[in-house]
Parts: sequence; C-alpha cells; structure tokens
Amino acid sequence: MKEQISRRDFSKLALTGCAAAASVTLAAPNKRSDVPWLREVQQRPANVPEDAPKLRSLLLDDQGGQINSLDQWQPRREALRKWWLEFLGPMPGKRDGEPTWEVIETDRVTGVLRQRIRYEIEPGIETEAYLLQPEKQSGKLPGVAAFHSTVDHSIRQPAGVEGKPEKFFGLKLAQRGHVTISPRNYLWPTNDKIEAQQEADRFHEHHPKSKGMARMLHDSLVAVDILTSLPNVDATRIGSVGHSLGAKEVLYLAAFDERVKVTVSSEGGVSSTFSNWYAPWYLGETIRSPDFTHEHHELLALAAPRPFLLLGGDSADGDVSWPFIEAALPVYKLHGGTPRLGLFNHKKGHAVPPEAEKRIYEWFEEYL
Repeated sequence: MKEQISRRDFSKLALTGCAAAASVTLAAPNKRSDVPWLREVQQRPANVPEDAPKLRSLLLDDQGGQINSLDQWQPRREALRKWWLEFLGPMPGKRDGEPTWEVIETDRVTGVLRQRIRYEIEPGIETEAYLLQPEKQSGKLPGVAAFHSTVDHSIRQPAGVEGKPEKFFGLKLAQRGHVTISPRNYLWPTNDKIEAQQEADRFHEHHPKSKGMARMLHDSLVAVDILTSLPNVDATRIGSVGHSLGAKEVLYLAAFDERVKVTVSSEGGVSSTFSNWYAPWYLGETIRSPDFTHEHHELLALAAPRPFLLLGGDSADGDVSWPFIEAALPVYKLHGGTPRLGLFNHKKGHAVPPEAEKRIYEWFEEYL
C-alpha cells in the first residue's frame, strides 16, 4: 500500500512498533574533543608523487594580495561560490515548500525500519530513495545522506539490501542511531540498471545550460530537504557520506549546502584530473581546456570549517590528493580552533577496507 507522507504525519508512521525501552538517544558531541587520529590525517604523506597537482593558494585576493583574516576571506569565498554555481548552470528544479513522498515498501532489519520512498525530483520526473532509522529511539537524532557508488543495484547498496557490507553506509549508520536517506543518482532510470549516457543525454536535452553535476547537486539538496523535514531529525546535525560516485556527490554537497555539518568522501577522485570528471554526466569536456583554471580545493575551502574527511586507497585518491588538503587547511585555520580536515590513505585500492570503514563511523560519532 502506498502512503502519502509529510512532516506532520511521518513521526507516527516512523515509530510504529518502537518500544521505549533500550531506545537510542544521541547527545550532541563534545566539540572540545577530536578523533584520536586527527593529527595523523593532517600530516603530509612521506611520498607525495612529483606529478601531484600544483594548486594556487586560496588565500590570495583578486589583486594577488594575501588574505590573513576571516573577514578578508569572506569576499573571496563568495566569489568562488558564485563562480562554481554559475559554471554548473541552473538547477533543474525549484525546491519550494515542504517535500512530500510516498512509501512504496517497508521492512525491518536488525533493529532498523527501512522504507523505500518515491518522490518528484523535478516537475514530471520521479526518483526513489531508501529512508532508514532505528526502530527504537527517543528524542531527535542526527541525519545522514548516504550515497551509492557505480553499481547496478544503486540505492540497495547503502540501504544494506544488496552488495558489499562495507558499503552499507545507510544501514550501519541507522544501526548506530542515525536517520539516513540514500537517494538514487539520476543516471539510473530504475533502481537496478545504470544508463549513464542515455540519462545524461536526456538531462541535457531538457537543461542544455546545466552541467550533469548540477543535477546531482540538486538531487542531493532535495534528499537533505527530506531528511531535515522529519520531526525526529535534528536539522542542525546533518552529515553526508559516499564512495566513488557518491564521493563526488558529497564533495559538491558539502561545498554548497551549509546544513551538512560533517562529510566523508571515499575514493571519488578529488582532483578534476583524477577520474572521469570530464564525462557529460559530471562536468563535461570544458574542464580539459587549458583555460580552465579552477580546482576542487576551492570546494573544500567552501566546506570550511565543517569536518571533512577524504579517504583514498591510491586509486582515485591517495597520497596524490594531499595538495588539496594542504591548500584548504589554511582556510580552515582562519576560522579558529582545531581544523577538522584530513586525508586517510588506506592504500587498498578502490575499496572500503575495515580500517577505512572504522574511521568513517568514528568521524561521524565524534563530530555529528
């Protein structure tokens, strides 16, 4: 049975069957503490490749003058934000009013209520996501947008329905007391088959002035809209996590959605030269032009001072990614306090090995 859901009546549905005993309540984290390995992920790797990107300092204004304070940084920040949003092009839809959706499937797994939902992503176009939360809970909980990688089974991966367990981000965070949403990327017309070129062509036919990444960003923002509208979610404690394709999405989401307070990006290829960012479903061939002088350290700077962990395995990301952390750290330091930005290279390729998975959840537990 399909049910139309809004903020007003979601709470009753979400908590059906939940007992008060052994409920999950997460207190706000102690902001004076940090993960014990923070210093480690802020140290320059011993062997940064010689061909690693050489990045322009972020702390130079339009006249080449040095930026030394947060007040001086703000105009530079706004200029970067404006440039990137104009480069991406118009968002494909408006985000007006309270989001609504329908529940099309519900089940329970290991203490988690798991619902597959459907909603309109732009006029006349629907998509799906999984919404997961602890069955037993009390009070408002943090929320996390968990994005799938390039696998045919799409949202079934982070929701823990199908795929490798180490990438069940949505399910495992729900088991740890978070409410999670895992939206389907637009390159999947259904939940079980990617059709990248066809879907990119269809998007550009209707939105010729927009990059594919504009659609991904828009869809991510809508997912966060849904998450923050839930009455049992603390809208001040929202995070995002993704691997590979999903890592690309959370990089842009962290940069352009200040509701997202904590991010983990795993093996997405932080540089525009590290993977297929030139594909039409991402940024297009423009980024291969010698005249294209922007890079993604600017997006990391836009995310400051919110905690951001970059995971690599010497595949899409790794020691070669260090210049991006090194370039953004001075911006984080302008905000005062401990900068919570780092790179952890597990050196296990394009994967999420146990040591990386452990740090993902430690990062959220400490900072969200």
